[in-house]
Amino acid sequence: MNTRGLRSQLKDSVPVAGLCPQGAYGVQDTLRSGFTSVKNELLPSHPLELSEKNFQLNQDKMNFSTLRNIQGLHAPLKLQMEYRAARQIQRLPFLQSSNLAVDTLRGSDDSIGFEDILNDPAQSEIMGEPHMMVEYKLGLL
Repeated sequence: MNTRGLRSQLKDSVPVAGLCPQGAYGVQDTLRSGFTSVKNELLPSHPLELSEKNFQLNQDKMNFSTLRNIQGLHAPLKLQMEYRAARQIQRLPFLQSSNLAVDTLRGSDDSIGFEDILNDPAQSEIMGEPHMMVEYKLGLL
């Protein structure tokens, strides 16, 4: 058997990232990182799925380019700084945030969408121990 050919085949193979252990003891830390989902790693099944996932990003790019053409370079830069500052405002990790400041800057505070109805924090399945979540966010764990 030609070992050189076998080596080149192994060299060209693609490693699977999902099978690598992530925790300190060789297993995934489900408490901190949640359950693994193969669905998140799959390619989009429909051509419009990728477009729908990136809708808000594409909308922001279009608005920034229009704003730049009309008012100059300072307007989109100022708006991006305001977005960045509004995204940094957060509650404690175990409390849900409404992100009202970001919605107001985007102009979506007066419209009702699926995320407003189906994103009820009372129906959320993700609830952890508050002390552990804050310590993890601060880097103490």
